[in-house]
Amino acid sequence: MSKVKPNISKTAFWDVNFEQIDFDKHIRDVVNRVLMNGKLSDWVEMNKYYGIDKIKEEIVQMRYLSDLALNFCSFYYNIPKENFRCYKHSQSTPKLWEF
Repeated sequence: MSKVKPNISKTAFWDVNFEQIDFDKHIRDVVNRVLMNGKLSDWVEMNKYYGIDKIKEEIVQMRYLSDLALNFCSFYYNIPKENFRCYKHSQSTPKLWEF
């Protein structure tokens, strides 16, 4: 039996049909969208729904996290940046100038 859907806002899922998201099957995509574009309340709900251990398992395997999300996850979940896939295999293309 599947869990009840988490009470996550549609903010981070603006480009997909929110009602058709399988939150159990697409954990990594959901976690990534919440970390990158979600609200604080979405993040809290995500932690309750999946649990800290499952989120930690997923975030270290993500191909991309913004610098802000990476730093936050590293600090909050107490995971060294070197353990993140996106940190080890960062983009080879240099960033544009930041003003």
